[in-house]
Amino acid sequence: MTATTLPDGPEQTPLTADTVLRYHLCWKQRDLDGVIALYHPDIQYHDFFQNRVLRYQELRDYVRACLPHEAGEDIVHSDRIRVDGSTAFIQYQVTVQGGDGLVAFQSSEAITVKDGLIWRVNEYATLVRQNGTGHTRSGPRPATSRLGLSPRQLSTMAQDLEHYFQRQRPYLDPELDLQQVADASGYSRNQISYLLNQVLGQSFYRYVNQARLHHLMASLSEDSVEATIDDLAFNAGFNSLSAFYKCFREHTGLTPKAYLKQNSLRART
Repeated sequence: MTATTLPDGPEQTPLTADTVLRYHLCWKQRDLDGVIALYHPDIQYHDFFQNRVLRYQELRDYVRACLPHEAGEDIVHSDRIRVDGSTAFIQYQVTVQGGDGLVAFQSSEAITVKDGLIWRVNEYATLVRQNGTGHTRSGPRPATSRLGLSPRQLSTMAQDLEHYFQRQRPYLDPELDLQQVADASGYSRNQISYLLNQVLGQSFYRYVNQARLHHLMASLSEDSVEATIDDLAFNAGFNSLSAFYKCFREHTGLTPKAYLKQNSLRART
């Protein structure tokens, strides 16, 4: 059966709707085998964001990288599934918390069903940044394409980086650099730099210093802490007090001394 003889029309609509709904649910349920089972052996997956076509044998690794990995992560479909004959249209959005607010990846797919399986996927995506005022702008698509990352993969990468920092706490090393993070995380220096600078809106060192500051703030909440705040800063990985004071003031709006005084007064009331 060729593309020109593909069954179409109203009689095909219920089968298409059922197939694409199952596909949608497999994505939401993180069911890798379920997603792959719905692909036709002759599938062509057109990723227009990266300007490439994936075949059946390439899709397992692609889907595995794109599926949400942790509880609470999700791909939110922003419209109902629309079906016309053998083709369905879906829209979804993946959102990441960035340094300057929320970053959203808006995508749409045209899915063609043949023999009860997904035969063609045309995926279109736009990288959109949303800050606290709700302003959006288009992201630099060609740079992302050259890095070999889809919107879903960028979202996964952001989560991977966050979990790596939370679990391994590499920021405690005052000499931590981008190459060390790249080697440990499995992503390239260029991919991490793009994610931080263009998507999350912050430099590598700002990202690291924010992790150090969060570690220090957690230490301050412990009643048994006897070390000075300068000692806590060095213990958290800051390699200079000037960098620590600048980061602290940006985060709290206060100097460390004023912050501690304010908290001491609150504790007494």
